Amino acid sequence: MLQTFANAFKIPNLRKKILYTLFMIVIIRLGASVSIPGVNTDVLANIFNKFSEGLGMIDTLSGGTLKNMSLFAMGVLPYINASIIMQLLTVAIPALEKINKEEDGRKKISKYTRYLAIVLSAIQAAGITFALRGQGILKDPSALSYTVAILTMVAGTAILIWIGDQITEKGIGNGISLIIFINILAGLPMTMATIWTKANTPIVYAMIMAMFVLVIAFVVFVQDAERRIPVEYAKRLAGRQVYGGQSNNIPIKVNLSGVMPIIFASSILQFPAAIKEFVAVSGTNLPANISGVINALGTHQPIGMTLYAALILFFSYFYTTIQFNPVDFADNLKKSGGVISGIRPGQPTVEFITYVLNHITLVGATFLAIIALLPIVFGNAINMTSLGFTGTSILIAVGVALDILKQLEANMVVRHYKGFLS
Repeated sequence: MLQTFANAFKIPNLRKKILYTLFMIVIIRLGASVSIPGVNTDVLANIFNKFSEGLGMIDTLSGGTLKNMSLFAMGVLPYINASIIMQLLTVAIPALEKINKEEDGRKKISKYTRYLAIVLSAIQAAGITFALRGQGILKDPSALSYTVAILTMVAGTAILIWIGDQITEKGIGNGISLIIFINILAGLPMTMATIWTKANTPIVYAMIMAMFVLVIAFVVFVQDAERRIPVEYAKRLAGRQVYGGQSNNIPIKVNLSGVMPIIFASSILQFPAAIKEFVAVSGTNLPANISGVINALGTHQPIGMTLYAALILFFSYFYTTIQFNPVDFADNLKKSGGVISGIRPGQPTVEFITYVLNHITLVGATFLAIIALLPIVFGNAINMTSLGFTGTSILIAVGVALDILKQLEANMVVRHYKGFLS
């Protein structure tokens, strides 16, 4: 990886993209360190130390900036939620599905997603601010102070969305994913220090680090795994030229749904805990029976872990169904003159693709469940309820790093062939 970056930096065009990306990263980290005017950071630190389960998960998904109530306190989480909602609406609403299939439809969907992200960020900022107002997070608890805090967080999210678009267009990698990746890396030194403090002996610390490295290696292995379906194309004559008659493979990734099933599942399980902690912060307590049920649903409890794995399995199939349509795949394959080896076109092809997709999804869902639960199970085994990193953060970090590496290699290959042809 380091050699790839070194080689890419020697190419003027790639060097310009890398430097632009690094410049935007500096802006992101500067904004993450700028606190909202009038916020009492000591009070926030006490709240997060006392209520770490629900609020801690929100802080992790927001890039670790919520704890400091900074300009980028909500990160790109509203944009991620808006993207998920728009994807679901595109499948459910025929008008949006038609727009998405048009030539410029994706640009329209992207514009709608940004607008929805701003609305969600305003709702989320208002909810966080008013839920924590009883603890005195603002030194001057006036209407103007709360308005400034809400508008500042919404503006911070809008700035991050713009930065993400600029990185995607002019830099290296997907901008939104890169923002989350940078925030995860920024919190890594503090995570390592926290683990060192909680670990009783150097042996325990070494075991945690070894598990961390093994999980990363496992993620890298499965992220690149794919099932290749052999396809044969019939020969066709156009004038005096003969086209087709070739064999090819169509790859289907094992982890087709990415990290989304874990995000969905963890958000659902952490939502009751977050509500409970927000209620506790406001000075009231839930009834004992309701509080007991919420505690049992925690991801560190046996019932919670079982439900966590089941939700990951469900959302893996759900998200794969949205992303990959076997009927459309079979139709496109038939139009291009391709046939899967040993399978007749039409309905048999649809049934075969569905069969393969179901089995691949099961493997991918099992992989996601293992990645999500392994840090939790290992933490429980050594009496550490939190290791400071989650399966979600590992998947995002490794996935973005691999994506950046592939983009750099692809750009260098394209440049090599351009130079060869010229």
